[in-house]
Amino acid sequence: MARGYRCKGLFARGSLHVRTSPTGEPVARGGNRCEHRPVTAVVERVRGAAERAIFLRVAGPDATATRARIHETPGPRWFDPGSPVQRVHGDASMFVGGLRALLLQSLHPLAMAGVAAHSGYRGDPWGRLQRTSTFIAVTTFGTADDAERAVGAVRAVHERVRGVAPDGRPYRAGDPDLLRWVHVAETQSFLAAHQTFGRDPLDARGCDEYVAQAAVVGRALGVTDAPRTVRELDEAIEGYRPALALTPAALDAARFLLVEAPLPRAVRPAYAGLAIAARQSLPAWARAGMPRVRGVPARWSRPAGVAVTRLLRWALPAR
Repeated sequence: MARGYRCKGLFARGSLHVRTSPTGEPVARGGNRCEHRPVTAVVERVRGAAERAIFLRVAGPDATATRARIHETPGPRWFDPGSPVQRVHGDASMFVGGLRALLLQSLHPLAMAGVAAHSGYRGDPWGRLQRTSTFIAVTTFGTADDAERAVGAVRAVHERVRGVAPDGRPYRAGDPDLLRWVHVAETQSFLAAHQTFGRDPLDARGCDEYVAQAAVVGRALGVTDAPRTVRELDEAIEGYRPALALTPAALDAARFLLVEAPLPRAVRPAYAGLAIAARQSLPAWARAGMPRVRGVPARWSRPAGVAVTRLLRWALPAR
């Protein structure tokens, strides 16, 4: 990673940003030198347990080896270190952005029909999440060769995913229009979450650059006319609105994500914070009719999202 920039995403390396003095000593944000206080063994054990509970569940049992391979394999990358796409995809706000993307994507009846019939999101939700997080990590941080192989594997899967939606319309995952919808919903969601809950939000130019860099991956997957600026991205989302609906399948997916996620009791409060942040960050028209997150008022969505993403950054220490 670029000097002075570290990230805290699913497969990203790094830690909370710490400023240092010319002598290398840590300096507090206000400019005062931090006191060197030993971290108790109890706190370290808690953090280790939290890391295992979060990182291994989201990224899979081979996550540590996968992360090392992604970052340490030599070779050219699609994106420069510290570029907007790495800043966004390397931040803990991606946990919110990922949920938001799934909720928004589900509103397209044909896209949702394919997910319901082929993705196994109910039978194997963690496996699907692990595959998605690995793909994002490889294309964002991995070598160009690995990124191209990952894209090829996904395109091969898309060729096999086809069927008929409940309304009688045929669909196929490789349809450029469906690919574009999935892409723009994902891109907008990741960026929106980063700008609200990210440690280091982008400026206007950086936001446009992020959209343009996300388009690189989108085009590789077969997306045509991928937006390259925030304005184009928002116009694309708006253009899909007549085709969107909260179908029974979309409502079932929203209920699964917001109310019925299969999680241990101990982590449900933190997940509720992510879920309410994701739901409330959607446009009002998109979240209308979706179930509410239990136990968390809508007005708490922003502080809850901020608190949980900060907790995640603490729980996923540097490697």
